[in-house]
Amino acid sequence: MHRRPTLLATLVLTTIAALTLSACGSDDGDSTAKDSDKAVDTGGEKSPSPGPSASDADGRPKITFPSDAKNVFEYEKTGNAAKDTALADSTLSVNSIDEAIFEGSTDTEALGFYNTESALSASITYALRYINEEETWVGETRYFDYKVSLSGDDGAYVTYCSDESKSFIKDKKTGKVDYTPTTANAYVLYNTKLAKNAEGVWQTTDVSSNRGDKACQP
Repeated sequence: MHRRPTLLATLVLTTIAALTLSACGSDDGDSTAKDSDKAVDTGGEKSPSPGPSASDADGRPKITFPSDAKNVFEYEKTGNAAKDTALADSTLSVNSIDEAIFEGSTDTEALGFYNTESALSASITYALRYINEEETWVGETRYFDYKVSLSGDDGAYVTYCSDESKSFIKDKKTGKVDYTPTTANAYVLYNTKLAKNAEGVWQTTDVSSNRGDKACQP
């Protein structure tokens, strides 16, 4: 199976559901890029992994990935500082969940730094499924078709798609990788809600996903 065997969470978000209508492949005047500055970020490599308290110079947790796994985030900057920061922190939320899987622990600093409320509990449950089964993933997952909308000064909604056709489950005990053929289930639509905390970090608070969504399929 692909590395996302089940939904990250199943939370009904009325406002996000409305935003989904303009997500993944359609234009939205409020969230269309105002310039052509495309950000493509990946999960970092590690040589060995630093401890969970290791941080970057700006005080944010340092997230590290093994050399055989990578997330690629494709989005265009909007020119709006709040939206662009929310987009960037949204990608770090995703990376923090995967780091917990790679580390085999949900006590990583980044997981609770970029996720809170329902999203944090769902992320812990999700990561534990890998950890308890002694599984991880390898390859590359691509995130694309980002849409962002602000709600006041401290709220945001971000929708995006993922392509898991090049990422696969790996058994930690045997080292065996399950190279499965690509199906519609390799494509997932995500709807997320974020809130800016007192430190200026846009934390993901709620998330819902729809595997096999036609809006994300090529």
